[in-house]
Amino acid sequence: MAPLDLEHQEYANRLYSAYEKRQAFEKDQIPESIHPRLAYELQQAVTAKKAQNGEALAGYKISLTSPETQQLFSSEKPLYGALTAPAISGNAIELSSMLSPLIEIELMFLIQEDIDADDSTTAILEKTLVAPGIEVPDSRFTEWFPNITLGQVIADSAVAGRIVVGEPAKNCSYDHLDQVRGELFLDGESIATGSSSEVLGHPVNAIKWLAAELEAHGLKLKRGLTVSSGTFILPKPLQKGRYEAKYEGIGSVELTVH
Repeated sequence: MAPLDLEHQEYANRLYSAYEKRQAFEKDQIPESIHPRLAYELQQAVTAKKAQNGEALAGYKISLTSPETQQLFSSEKPLYGALTAPAISGNAIELSSMLSPLIEIELMFLIQEDIDADDSTTAILEKTLVAPGIEVPDSRFTEWFPNITLGQVIADSAVAGRIVVGEPAKNCSYDHLDQVRGELFLDGESIATGSSSEVLGHPVNAIKWLAAELEAHGLKLKRGLTVSSGTFILPKPLQKGRYEAKYEGIGSVELTVH
């Protein structure tokens, strides 16, 4: 990645400062018209700044994996964001530690061997473990959902917040992951349901897309990383309480928000 010019470095500095200080800023401080290519360069610059300050890359999150979510941000394909170590959450979150968080249900892929762009879906499943998960998107922009542009979402690391990863399932085949029903509960009450088919037709397709997209940006989907593969549902505002995400044939995971 070529060095950013001074103007674009200032954009990256704003994003990192908002992340570090947990203080959101108005979306007009980064142009709505920012091109996705430049937005990914800003994302990489912010991720590098986190690494310099001790936050190792821990994985990626994939967003806009359904026609409905793509339409919200006028996109014809998914996008990705980097996750650093603090994003891998335990089973409890303080609501006050977030800015304007949402909640989604997603399957998590734990990368056991490096994945190449030309790997088949079968090879990808042989190189991964699959676990039930919860994602808590959050943004450095104020009043962001769904009011920021595609480029702003990418620059803000696909509005990366936290992810919660449950126990990996055993022997997940392609057919096993097809049409998985997921359900989100809050304090025992069902609040949303969805299917793994919402994730590019099948969640392993999202991992294959990510491997190719990363290689196009000079990056690699490496062993040890965790990937949040895409939401089954439209995101909901995060609130205090006990959440549980259940996935048919996969397992469940809980998150308590204080």
